[in-house]
Amino acid sequence: AAAVVAAIAGGATAVQYRNKLADEAMRLRQARLLAQLCHARGVPLIVNDAVEIALASGAAGVHLGRDDPDPAEARRRLGSDAIIGVSCYDDFARAERLASQADYLAFGSLFGSSVKPNAVRAPLQLLAQGAQRGWNVVGIGGVDAGNAAQAISAGADALAVITAVFGEPGREPARIEAAAAALSKAIAEA
Repeated sequence: AAAVVAAIAGGATAVQYRNKLADEAMRLRQARLLAQLCHARGVPLIVNDAVEIALASGAAGVHLGRDDPDPAEARRRLGSDAIIGVSCYDDFARAERLASQADYLAFGSLFGSSVKPNAVRAPLQLLAQGAQRGWNVVGIGGVDAGNAAQAISAGADALAVITAVFGEPGREPARIEAAAAALSKAIAEA
């Protein structure tokens, strides 16, 4: 919770809850806490992969990958105001199929990622193609303050970041806030 508050203080405009290791009860408790913290700060919380947890926690929406529920089903369950994001990896045809069902489409890994070191690399050109179609495009994977401008210049509307802001587990909130501020500055100057 302190890490998320610090990231928001540093300029994060949305937060995604992602925990692949905890059981469902723990994930729901954590998502509820983060939804309250984010809501109080005017920042949407997006739950990764889990429509049920997004619904039960009061999160603003859900982010879905290739093996997750269908975006149309997520929209039906979460409602018209929910934020539905979809990972498209390096697959522009997937983006074309799902663009009408999603509020944003994420492409990546744009750069080498320590979180998903074996992730397929997506060329920056996909961001430009998505932007040309008028889609809300998110760049993900290995993004940091040093390369954020490349993704924004290529057409990303937003960037999804883990390591560059949160670092290793236990990073002090002051360092998280500073990292988020550096990233926000890099984006603003792009």
